Amino acid sequence: MPSERFTLRWGILATGGIAKTFTKDLLIDPSTRDVNDIRHVITAAASSTSSSRASEFLKEVGAPATAKAHSSYAELAEDPNVDIIYVATPHSHHYQHARLALESGKHVLVEKPITVNVSQAQVLCSLAREKRLFLMEAVWTRFFPLTRSIQDFIRSGRLGTVKRVYADLSFWNDVEAEFGTEHRMVNMQLAGGALLDLGVYSLTWVFLVLYQLQHNSNEGTKGPGPNVKAALSKYEDTGCDEMTSILLDFPGAYVGCVSPDAKKGNGDAHAIALTNIRVSNSPNDAHPSADPVRIQGTLGDITVSAPSYRPTSYTLIPAQNANRGKLADFEFETKQFDIPAGHGMFWEADECARCIRDGKLESNIMSWNESLEVMKVMDEVRRQGGLEYPEACESIVYPVDDFRDV
Repeated sequence: MPSERFTLRWGILATGGIAKTFTKDLLIDPSTRDVNDIRHVITAAASSTSSSRASEFLKEVGAPATAKAHSSYAELAEDPNVDIIYVATPHSHHYQHARLALESGKHVLVEKPITVNVSQAQVLCSLAREKRLFLMEAVWTRFFPLTRSIQDFIRSGRLGTVKRVYADLSFWNDVEAEFGTEHRMVNMQLAGGALLDLGVYSLTWVFLVLYQLQHNSNEGTKGPGPNVKAALSKYEDTGCDEMTSILLDFPGAYVGCVSPDAKKGNGDAHAIALTNIRVSNSPNDAHPSADPVRIQGTLGDITVSAPSYRPTSYTLIPAQNANRGKLADFEFETKQFDIPAGHGMFWEADECARCIRDGKLESNIMSWNESLEVMKVMDEVRRQGGLEYPEACESIVYPVDDFRDV
């Protein structure tokens, strides 16, 4: 560990709800989560409308008085006191704003999904590589100690060969009635809909197991992405997806194997990733439904508690019946992982700091390749469902002069 803590200076691009949550987490003392090698400083924030709005944001989150309020994203991107920019605008604007930061020589953490489509994501990765800048998609769930613990357990081989993953993130929410059809969740101009906003979490659980941990014929390397079949239903009023169901086939994955002797069956693994805004994965708070994530190996299951984007426990369930007995070397157990303070978004920020400190352009936990593979799946789901966003949202042209800023 370095003798002095590495300091990462953050600029916050946008002042909405997710930006507030993330920034408040950044300001929590890292020692509260046993982190002593890095620290985070808020040096600036920007609103697309006025510096006064940015000032109000900085005051609300408790940023230091030295933090500068900018009246435009371009000003923020040129601020010499900013090392990395956190992009927290709607999905429709991720490509434009992440590219603005990269073109200005800033490292970037961009909210999920990294872009609207894989073509945009490929441009950002190529630009980051060319400019030797760090870039990462902010899929915060991947950095939880709980998530890392689950992956370690599967990697050990104790769950056997993983054959199936089921993951759901669905909300019982009448968005149109509560917020109106202009709300980002149902607004085509903002690349709204269930898939990009919620379904990406279901795909996250699928990929962090069946893609990140898979072994193909070259031990330790990733195989091909999955085959995709999907069903998508749209909002009648806006055209965004309100319900999307995805069936994924990962051929020859052999997830969780620790030796050739452990490989049984054909190696294929299947996944079901679901998202919906009309019904919920847990519709009644008083009577919770089954856990929304289920990882099934040949020796047992792991189930992950709700909400799947911010779980605090998982349960080990050994396979056992009268015919085969119990083959697993673990018992039924629920493991609790309380978040020490804040919301839990600081773990992804810690990863950014360490990667930048160590000269890395990407994270091993959330790599560019994996972001691209997930985007490919979502592109294919939208293709099968006939969901296309306005040209300004889908384009790789930069900058788009007539694109409404947010």
